[in-house]
Amino acid sequence: LSQFCANDPEVFVQAALLAQDYCDAIDLNLGCPQMIAKRGHYGAFLQEEWDLLQRMILLANEKLSVPITCKIRVFPEIDKTVKYAQMLEKAGCQLLTVHGRTKEQKGPLAGVASWEHIQAVRKAVSIPVFANGNIQCLSDVEECIRKTGVHGVMSAEGNLHNPALFEGRNPLVWEMAEEYLEIVQKYPCPLSYVRAHLFKLWHHTLQVYQQLREELAKVKTLEGIVDVNRELKLRCQEEIANQKEGEKPKEGLPFFHWICQPYIRPGPKERCKENGASGTEKGVRGKRALEEEEDGNSELLSKNKQKKKLRNPNKSFDPSLKPKYAKCDQCGNPKGNKCVFNMCRGCCKKRAFKETADCPGHGLLFKTKYEKSLSWQSSQRVIQNPEISRRGAVDVGETAVLEAAGDS
Repeated sequence: LSQFCANDPEVFVQAALLAQDYCDAIDLNLGCPQMIAKRGHYGAFLQEEWDLLQRMILLANEKLSVPITCKIRVFPEIDKTVKYAQMLEKAGCQLLTVHGRTKEQKGPLAGVASWEHIQAVRKAVSIPVFANGNIQCLSDVEECIRKTGVHGVMSAEGNLHNPALFEGRNPLVWEMAEEYLEIVQKYPCPLSYVRAHLFKLWHHTLQVYQQLREELAKVKTLEGIVDVNRELKLRCQEEIANQKEGEKPKEGLPFFHWICQPYIRPGPKERCKENGASGTEKGVRGKRALEEEEDGNSELLSKNKQKKKLRNPNKSFDPSLKPKYAKCDQCGNPKGNKCVFNMCRGCCKKRAFKETADCPGHGLLFKTKYEKSLSWQSSQRVIQNPEISRRGAVDVGETAVLEAAGDS
């Protein structure tokens, strides 16, 4: 399965055509709730644009040789969610994955996913439906299938914290890390990807060994990450050897921290408590407080913002005091203050090129370069053939001139 985010039918299909020979299906991501999806206008931020989604799926069905599938988030209303799913099915979606949360339910506001929404969609459509949300262990998978009647189940964060989730096992964290690092050594990828995976896998253990957390954040090579895992393994094994009989896991965990297990996100109030004095006394770094709850009190600021506060004591993180940026007329990103078209640089560049215009605010000089190219072409023809100056102006082909302007 190859998944794409898109908001243009033609571009989506062009990209899918490149991938269709290497996968069994093409999936359209309509579930991403992150800010990057809002800025890029894709994912869950398309869920109100039914006409656009219909056109994208219809065109994909017409042009692709593999099935088109979709992953969605729900609306607060079950009825609207059902109509949304039926619209996608009618357009040609051949498998639907339903994440039982709204696009607003993310991060500390994630809450519990609604299996009731998923069940309603499953009953209302005839295509296969997969469920997503609230899957932390194998028993959750079985319960979800029983309650919703879905054909399959997906897991995101639960699987990242315990890669053996679907096997029904809870292995040692360093064993899973060793297996993962062997795969990375065989199939290299950016170090940031590796680091992100291990922060999830080692989450509970790194709350205990803060120094190793810092080392993982700073290490620059894969070999260095392997060394951090080796040190983590030694410390955990030493802790196991010194463990007292009958000792129970701390912090309310179902297993000891060196065992792969779920991480339950705390809500906003719990996060504030974690960031308070009690968290500092325990020596455990608290989670970042919600931005809207930050009132200038350094105990509620993230560590990064506390550093900025130390460098500039007068700096305020009050959201109401943030500067309001004018938006690009085309895409909604912040526009250039001196742009002649009132656009961001990307949109301005496309328009300036199309209209052979200048935008000094963005340093785009297509018109100027075009005119200089005309002048240069004319002078070169005169030098090569002096008779031209006596015959009058030379007709210079616009295509050649535009190419020269673009090259310059």
